[in-house]
Amino acid sequence: MKRQSDDTQALASAIRKATVRLIPFLCLAYTVNFLDRVNVASPRCTTRIWGFPPSVYGFGAGIFFLGYIAFEIPSNLALRRFGARIWIARIMISWGLVACAMALVHSETSFYVTRALLGIAEAGFFPGIILYLTYWFPATERARIIALFMASVPLATVFGGPLSGALLEMHGLLGFAGWQWLFVVEGVPAIVLGVLALKVLTDTPEHAHWLTDDEKFALTSALAHEAEQTEAVGYADLGSALTRPRVLALGGLYFLMVTGLYGIGFWMPQVISGFGFAPLAVGFLAAIPYLFAAIAMVLWGHRSDRTGERRWHIALPLLLAAASFAWSAYSGPLIPTMVALTLATLGLYAAFGPFWSLPTALLTGAGAAAGIALVNSMGNVAGFAGPYIFGVLKETTGSFSAALLFLAGALALGGFMALGFREPHATPQQEPA
Repeated sequence: MKRQSDDTQALASAIRKATVRLIPFLCLAYTVNFLDRVNVASPRCTTRIWGFPPSVYGFGAGIFFLGYIAFEIPSNLALRRFGARIWIARIMISWGLVACAMALVHSETSFYVTRALLGIAEAGFFPGIILYLTYWFPATERARIIALFMASVPLATVFGGPLSGALLEMHGLLGFAGWQWLFVVEGVPAIVLGVLALKVLTDTPEHAHWLTDDEKFALTSALAHEAEQTEAVGYADLGSALTRPRVLALGGLYFLMVTGLYGIGFWMPQVISGFGFAPLAVGFLAAIPYLFAAIAMVLWGHRSDRTGERRWHIALPLLLAAASFAWSAYSGPLIPTMVALTLATLGLYAAFGPFWSLPTALLTGAGAAAGIALVNSMGNVAGFAGPYIFGVLKETTGSFSAALLFLAGALALGGFMALGFREPHATPQQEPA
């Protein structure tokens, strides 16, 4: 009995140490990743500097996802082969170099090439981190841990706007344009963090010099036992991970969630600006929903882990987001619109922690590397589809109402899909082909 108590304490201590050492660094890395991915949206004024029409900007912004999606699965398989420490460092250094190279863009071709290379360089970072977290945290901790990690996205959105604005104000310093400073200053941290990753990150608990022997044993034993259980009810091989209905269903659900994510990310500032606010005021108002979202996703992820329930913890916030988007389409004045957009953003982000606990509980081994990347790739197709459909509806109808209702419909469908998802209890042989 005492041995079991000691093991429990050692496991809790190992998880606590891993959280303190790994999560702040990964959050900072993901914040920089998000800023480097979307900063091309900040200096839209550079279309007149480069002389690019909006169509070129739109295609360049979207072409990022082509390379990103194509190289997701190979990148995650490489991470499993070479180790997370080396591979994550490689990703960060290469994307930082390409992000800095954006400052050299002088033609449409160079714009397209650097955006495509940025997608290739970044491919595998997010699913690689999700895979890496399964090496350190048991399934009972993952909704909270993933929510902590992903909270860096709404926080990056809060601080990214003012930061980009300040960098653009450096126009003319040392003979460089403001948009050039933007790309360089936001690209260099990725290179620095990539080098630091070699020091901070540890591939697996067995190699962690900062854990005691008892902590290593307790954590590796818990993860090994969990992997055996997952292999019995989930998928460990590449073929199953890439073709089984439950994995593809998770990819479809994630597509609907990311549709809402990019829809609100690209268009919420325009909805707010429709009330006649200056750009600075729009930036501060748009930050409000993301602040609440960051808090909600951590608390909701913790609740999902504490109860052990996943489907309703995905469905309820998605249905809240759907209802709030629909409300925002007809909310009228500023305050009701802001309340509706805040609830929509809060609900959408709260679902991500519980969501990512599902594929990590269903997949293990090589199947986890490939399957997690597949789910993320399917979701990121919405990086093309969501903003495009939203824009077409806005242009066709002349208002945001139809577009916001489209987002509401996508997230409502996602909520019902989550309720219908069968969690990994039965063996794979009992599934339909």
